[in-house]
Amino acid sequence: MVGSANLNIMIKAARKAGRSLVKDFREVENLQVSVKGAGDFVSKADIEAEQIIKSELMNARPTYGWLAEEGGEDEGQDPTRRWIVDPLDGTTNFLHGLPHWSVSIALEHKGQIVAGVVFDPAKDEMFFAEKGAGAWMNETRLRVSGRHRMIESIFATGLPFGGRADLPETLKDLARLLPACAGVRRWGSAALDLAYVGAGRYDGFWERRLNAWDLAAGMLIVREAGGLVEAINPAGNPLTDGEILCSNEPIHSAFAKVIRG
Repeated sequence: MVGSANLNIMIKAARKAGRSLVKDFREVENLQVSVKGAGDFVSKADIEAEQIIKSELMNARPTYGWLAEEGGEDEGQDPTRRWIVDPLDGTTNFLHGLPHWSVSIALEHKGQIVAGVVFDPAKDEMFFAEKGAGAWMNETRLRVSGRHRMIESIFATGLPFGGRADLPETLKDLARLLPACAGVRRWGSAALDLAYVGAGRYDGFWERRLNAWDLAAGMLIVREAGGLVEAINPAGNPLTDGEILCSNEPIHSAFAKVIRG
C-alpha cells in the first residue's frame, strides 16, 4: 500500500523509535535485580522514544499540535491538526522483559483521526490505517474477524491494577462475559489490543479509563478493517471519554449488551 506523505512520516518515526526501544529492551533483563533501577531505565527509554518521534514528526510538520503521554500538550500554530502519541504502550511488559508492547502514533484533523500507526517492534509488525483507505499490517490488508457467535469469540481488555477504583465494575463485566464467550485475554497494551481486533486475532475489545494516546491510532485501524467502535456509554466519544467497546459487526450488538449490563 502506498500511503500519504503524513502516513509515511509516521511509519518512519515509529520505526526509528522502535529501534531505540528494542535496543533498550535487550538490556532490561540485566536490570531485573533492582526494581528501581529497571524502572528508571524504562522511564528513560520511554522519554527517549518520545523525543525521537517528536523530532521526526515536528521537523516534518512544525505547525501541527502535539499530545503525548510524556510530553504533554501543545496546540501548535495549526489548531486543526495534532499528533497523538504513546511512545511505549505496555510499559509494565517492557519492564518485565515481556515482548508485547508498542509505539502508537495518530494524526487528528478537526477532531477526527485520519491516520494511525501501531508498531510492535519486538515482532516487527507495523499496523497502520488512513481514513477511507483501509487498514494494513506490513503488506497485508486487514479485516476484522468473521465470527458470528459470542461463544466462539475471544475478547481482550485491561484489568485495573494498584487498587484502581474501577476494579469492581470490570469484575462485573467479566462475570457477565466469561460464560458467554470463548475466552478473555489481558496482554497489557491497549494499542496492540485494538490492532489485533483489526487483524481479526481478537473478536472484540473493551476497556475503561484510557487516554487518547492509548486509543487514537488503534480505533482507526479497527474502523478501517471493518469493525465497529463506540464508547461504552452509547452517547459518548471514546477519544474524549477514555472508554471503548469495539468488535466485528455480527457480534457487536450482543457484545455491547453484555458489557453495558
